[in-house]
Amino acid sequence: MKLILQEFLSLDGVAQGPGSPEEDTSDGFTRGGWLVPHLDDAFMRIVIRWIGDADAFLFGRRTYQNFARDWPQMNDPDDPVASRLNGLPKYVASHSLAEAGWEPTTILSGDVPAQVAQVKQQPGRELQIHGSARLGASLLAAGLVDEVRLMVAPVVVGSGRRLFPEDGVPAGLRLLSSETTPSGVAAQVYEPTGPPRYGTYEADAPS
Repeated sequence: MKLILQEFLSLDGVAQGPGSPEEDTSDGFTRGGWLVPHLDDAFMRIVIRWIGDADAFLFGRRTYQNFARDWPQMNDPDDPVASRLNGLPKYVASHSLAEAGWEPTTILSGDVPAQVAQVKQQPGRELQIHGSARLGASLLAAGLVDEVRLMVAPVVVGSGRRLFPEDGVPAGLRLLSSETTPSGVAAQVYEPTGPPRYGTYEADAPS
């Protein structure tokens, strides 16, 4: 399976709590729900198209517990997002979680990158990371992410957990596609290309 890192981001890179003020209040975060005003039909079509390629999901512990709390309550079999999140195999990377009740779930502990690499060898199309910014950034740094999909909302949140922290590992990316919804969300798909390239700008000397 290809490993896909899929994130909802603000313009300043915040990934925490896009869906509601109560979604993720860890570390005292009080600005959740920043994505909701920018949802429209085009946004949902993109999300449904992306999630339609998933054959399994991968989460960090915090995101897993939030999703496991909320998504089982959304049990409409005709909902293409809820039906896949609730029905497909799920993996959670955690050194502290003893059990996972959102079936079917497998807990990955110990050497998580090595275990994720093994999961990628299983047959299927995509193993998708949703949320789980710290896990996603660490697997990108480990060279395991095959594609990065970002939905970037036109809002500056100002605080909160970011997908790419200041002390993160540098990475080069190649843009594969880009589209914008009527509400201003930019859907961007990238392919990791290894370490970033650097250069020096030299202006042409005046004639």
